[in-house]
Amino acid sequence: MSNRCATSPAVRRRRRRRAFVMAIQLVAAIVLTAELARAQEQPAQPSTHSGKPTASDVGSFLLGGGAGLAAHESGHLLFDAIFDAHAGVKKVSFQGIPFFAITHDPSISRRREFVIDSAGFWVQEGTNEWLLHRRPNLRHEHAPFVKGVFAFNVLASVAYAGAAFARVGPAERDTRGMAAALKWPEPAIGALILVPAVLDAVRFYRPDARWATWGSRTAKLAGVVLVFK
Repeated sequence: MSNRCATSPAVRRRRRRRAFVMAIQLVAAIVLTAELARAQEQPAQPSTHSGKPTASDVGSFLLGGGAGLAAHESGHLLFDAIFDAHAGVKKVSFQGIPFFAITHDPSISRRREFVIDSAGFWVQEGTNEWLLHRRPNLRHEHAPFVKGVFAFNVLASVAYAGAAFARVGPAERDTRGMAAALKWPEPAIGALILVPAVLDAVRFYRPDARWATWGSRTAKLAGVVLVFK
């Protein structure tokens, strides 16, 4: 008997309500991450900022990168909770560098597997979209925290794409799970997450490049639509 048939209507209603609330929380987290420094950091005037990074700037940049990592992992945890996938943490390593991975029940459906593994990238892409829309001239602002978030989002996608192309890294890597869920070769997943990251980098340096803006948005939407494949 399927899990859907075995679950009572009351339980399903509670799950739907919880999913709705948590989806709102995810959107709020993306907006909060993107807007946090906006309320605290004002664009520096060219005449008052030397352009040379200070120790405080470096600290803020790294803090922004940490916030980006936390947001990425929160995306996984959100859908782990929605799907009752029993999230856990496992110690892993890459090329001898210790790290951790968010794990979940391996018996979930392929569609749910794809959603959970994709969620971190969706958070990254959504945050970048919000930032580039609200602050198209971010490159010229004195905003180290926000730039740290943005840099993490781009570089993490590039790193994951590289691992996908080479098929290296821990078995729990997101791209491997996404590929297995779609029954695609992993390098294709690497391209799926690399394209919007590269286009967002182009938008950072060339905010007037409309082709990059719409190309990025189309690629991000394609990654979500694949849920229905």
